[in-house]
Amino acid sequence: MLLLGPFVNGLAIIIGGSLGLIFTFIPEHMKDSILKAQGLVVIGLGIQMISASTDVIITLLSLIIGVVIGEILDLEGRLNGVGHWLEFKLGDKNAGNISQGLVSGSMIFIIGAMGIVGGLDAGMRGDNTVFYTKSFMDFFIALVMTTTYGLGVIISGIPAFLYEALITLGAKGFAQFIPESVLSTMTKQVSATGGVIIFAIGLNMMNVTKTRVGNMIPAIFVAMIAVYIISLF
Repeated sequence: MLLLGPFVNGLAIIIGGSLGLIFTFIPEHMKDSILKAQGLVVIGLGIQMISASTDVIITLLSLIIGVVIGEILDLEGRLNGVGHWLEFKLGDKNAGNISQGLVSGSMIFIIGAMGIVGGLDAGMRGDNTVFYTKSFMDFFIALVMTTTYGLGVIISGIPAFLYEALITLGAKGFAQFIPESVLSTMTKQVSATGGVIIFAIGLNMMNVTKTRVGNMIPAIFVAMIAVYIISLF
C-alpha cells in the first residue's frame, strides 16, 4: 500500500492527541514547563537541520521569496481562519484553542527532513521505515501538545497525512525524471530551510517571538525548485 506510511503517521498524531485530551487536568504551571522544554528541543532540532544546508545563499533566498509569497497569500491567516471556524462550530468549551493548535501542530508535524525523506523513500522504493519512526515520535509530541493547545493538534493530523501523501505520490511520479544525486541535495536543502522554520516555531513556543511561521511554508517548495533549476546548469 503506497500511502500506508502517511496514513500511520496521521493516525498516530490523532491517537496521541486524543490521549492528550485525557490529561488536560495537568496543572498550568506544569504544562508551561513541559511546553518550554519541548520548545528547547524543537530549537535544537532546528539548529541541527540548518547545519545540513548545502548552500546558505539558497536557504536565505528561499526563505525570503517564500515569506513574500506566504505574506501575500496570508497563509497563516487562512489557517487561523479555519481554526476559528471550527471553534465556532464546535464551541470554545469543547474545541480549546483550535486555531493555535492547528497552526502549531501542522508546522511541527509537516516541516522537517523525516516527512520529506519518508515520502521519497515510500514513493521511490516502497520503504515506510522513516514514516514509522516519525509516527512514534509524533505520537508523544501530539500527546503533550494537546494538553496545552487542545483539539487543533488532533485535527493537524489530517494536513500532515495529506502533505506526506502528496510527497509520496509526487516522488513516485517524478523519480524517473530526477537523478538520485539531485534528490539527495534537494532533501538536504529543504531540510535546512525547514530547520529555520522549526527554529522559529521553537522561539514561539518559548514566547520569545511571535513569528508568523505559517507564512514561511512556501520557502520549502521554493528551495526544492531552486535546487532543481541549479542542477540543470
